[in-house]
Amino acid sequence: MSLQAKVMTAMKEAMKAKDTNALTSLRAIKSAILLAQTESGAKEELTEDQEVKLLQKLVKQRKDSAVIFAEQGRDDLAQPELDQAKVIEQFLPAQLSEEEIEKVVVDIIAKTGAEGMKDMGKVMGMASSQLAGKADGKTISTIVKSKLS
Repeated sequence: MSLQAKVMTAMKEAMKAKDTNALTSLRAIKSAILLAQTESGAKEELTEDQEVKLLQKLVKQRKDSAVIFAEQGRDDLAQPELDQAKVIEQFLPAQLSEEEIEKVVVDIIAKTGAEGMKDMGKVMGMASSQLAGKADGKTISTIVKSKLS
């Protein structure tokens, strides 16, 4: 079942349950999918990799907005953003724990022979491609920095 079909099914359920927060999140996903399809020029289905990147972007936007709202003391606006991020995250593949990410990073460092911060780009490139959709880029970066310093 494609992401678009899953979103449509979830939208119907949210409408029946009168869950406005979920409905807003699902409509944002649907809108982003349609926008991505029209950018490619045809009504083709997005690849799974494109779908994951799209969802990660939406989650990151929500979390960044929540942080900004919280810094400004607007918890009434921050909480809905976090709630929407949780709804969108349901469509992402299961995220790896920090320990699992650390194991992958250590393996990559061993394979590449990276010795310091000068090799961070090489390690990050491989880690990002291996962990695409399974881990947040910020988390990967933090772990790579800690291992290379």
